[in-house]
Amino acid sequence: MIKEFKEFISRGNVIDLAVGVIIGGAFTSIVKSLVDYLINPFIGLFIGGIDFSELVFKINGATFKIGSFINAIINFLIIAFVVFLLVKFVNKFLIRKKEEVVPVAAPEVKLLEEIRDLLKTQEK
Repeated sequence: MIKEFKEFISRGNVIDLAVGVIIGGAFTSIVKSLVDYLINPFIGLFIGGIDFSELVFKINGATFKIGSFINAIINFLIIAFVVFLLVKFVNKFLIRKKEEVVPVAAPEVKLLEEIRDLLKTQEK
């Protein structure tokens, strides 16, 4: 059982997943601070400093914090857009990098292909 667990943990995809979760958590805190401390105040300049977090309504003693929900939606959209831009930038960089590494056929390969084709025509 311990051996099987060790094999499971040492698989590349499990370790990659763990690293992805850890980096994702760290990245989330960076993007959240970007949204909270830079983007939201900037948006507040245009909408007159409106803070939705205080927007609530009550029904029969139950308090519904609709403003906090609206803030969460706005934060999600901003974070999703920032992640989209980041992925787009990384993909553009990786695609450009892949295009540069296109293998070119060596002259010897071309010569060998010509010899092969000549031999085929002589055999007929």
